[in-house]
Amino acid sequence: MNVLVIGAGAVGIGLAASMLSQNAKVSLFARGETARAIKENGIERCGLFEHYSFGKDEVIVYESYEDIPKDTFEYVFITSKTTANDDISKNLNENRQILKDNFKIIIFQNGFGNDEAYLRFFDKTEVFSARLITGFARPKRHVSEVTVYTEPILIGSLQNQDPSDLKPIADMITDSGINCELTDEVDKYLWAKMLYNCALNPLGAILDVTYGKLTENEYTIEIMNKILDEIFEVLKASEYETLWDNSDEYKDIFYSKLVPDTYNHYSSTHHDIQMKIKTEIDSLTGKVIELGEINNVDVSTNKIIYNLIKSIESDF
Repeated sequence: MNVLVIGAGAVGIGLAASMLSQNAKVSLFARGETARAIKENGIERCGLFEHYSFGKDEVIVYESYEDIPKDTFEYVFITSKTTANDDISKNLNENRQILKDNFKIIIFQNGFGNDEAYLRFFDKTEVFSARLITGFARPKRHVSEVTVYTEPILIGSLQNQDPSDLKPIADMITDSGINCELTDEVDKYLWAKMLYNCALNPLGAILDVTYGKLTENEYTIEIMNKILDEIFEVLKASEYETLWDNSDEYKDIFYSKLVPDTYNHYSSTHHDIQMKIKTEIDSLTGKVIELGEINNVDVSTNKIIYNLIKSIESDF
C-alpha cells in the first residue's frame, strides 16, 4: 500500500508514522524547513500511544510533484491547513499520473465542505472526509505528539458514497494505537466538531484565552450561545444534521463535558494568529455564514466573529 501524505504538520506526521508502523509505504509532501528536518531526522510519533520512530532512510519526502514517479499512490491523505486546498487540488489534478487506478483521497482537516475543492476535479467516488478530534502537537518539525484522545477517527463520504474500500486504512490506523472507524454519517460528526470549533476557536483567539476561560464570563457565554443557536438554525434550514436535536441539548454537554475536558487548550486559530499566518476561519465560521445566506438564516453573530478574525488577518 502506497500513501502520499500532503501536509507535514502535526497531523500529517502523526498519520504518516501510524501507517509506517503497519508496513505501509509512506511518502510526505513537504517544503522548506519541514522537508529538511524530515530528510535529516526521519519522523516520530510520541505521546499518549505507542512511540514510533522512523529514520531518514525509511521516509520519502517530495518537494515537487514533478519528482514523484508515475502510477505510485493508492491513497492521498490531505492533512494541510484548509487554506491550501485550492492549490493542492489543482496540483493533484495536473499531476494525475502519480495516482494509481481506483485511488482515494481522504481529507483529514478542520471545518466542513473541504471536499468541494477536490470535487471540482475528482469524482465523488474518489473523495472522502475524516472527522479527527485527536489532538496532535509538533514539538519539533519532524515529531508529532498525540496530546488528546477522546473518540475514534471517523472516515466517510459527504457525497453518500460507500466508504467500505477504506477499511484497510481504518484498520491500520487502529492497529497503530489510534482507533479509527468507518461511518455512513460523517456529516453529522463533522458538524458536531463544527459546533465546538465555531463557538470556541475564533473567540478564544480574539480574546487570547483558553477554551475554559470563555465559559467563566457571562458576556462570552452569551456570544457562544448565540453562535450555537445560529448554527442550529442553519442546520434546520439546510440538508445537514448533527447528533443533537437542538442547541439547548448541545449546550448541556458543551458546558458540562466538552469544554471542561479541554479547559486549558488554546485553539489552532489562536496559534495561527500568534504566528501571524492565515487561519482556517473560512472553512469554519465562513461555512456557517455561506449556508446561512443560502438558506436565509440570520447568522449575524457568526458574521461579527468572522469579520473580527479577518480584520486581524489583514495585518499579516
